[in-house]
Amino acid sequence: MDIKNAQLIVDEWINEHGVRYFNELTNMAQLTEEVGEVARIIARRYGEQSEKESDKGKDLGEELADVLFVVLCLANQTGVDLQGAFDKRMDKKAKRDHDRHHNNEKLK
Repeated sequence: MDIKNAQLIVDEWINEHGVRYFNELTNMAQLTEEVGEVARIIARRYGEQSEKESDKGKDLGEELADVLFVVLCLANQTGVDLQGAFDKRMDKKAKRDHDRHHNNEKLK
């Protein structure tokens, strides 16, 4: 599935199951909350903090999907073609960073 299609799926879901999109500020707060949940899992599962028993059943993939859902909502409600923006960004990164990481001594 491409990003453009994902935006359409989210929009259809909002129109079918939701009343409307939350406003942009509410979605930004939701995004922050969801990223925090991802950070908690990463910090405790892959970082140096011990994982609490209540966090052991959390699914990182589901939490990342929550982040993606809110990002797609924000793109939809602000009129952003996320597929076009992503493609443009990847092209820029490919040109800018083609040799940069290969030449980084810290990554060898």
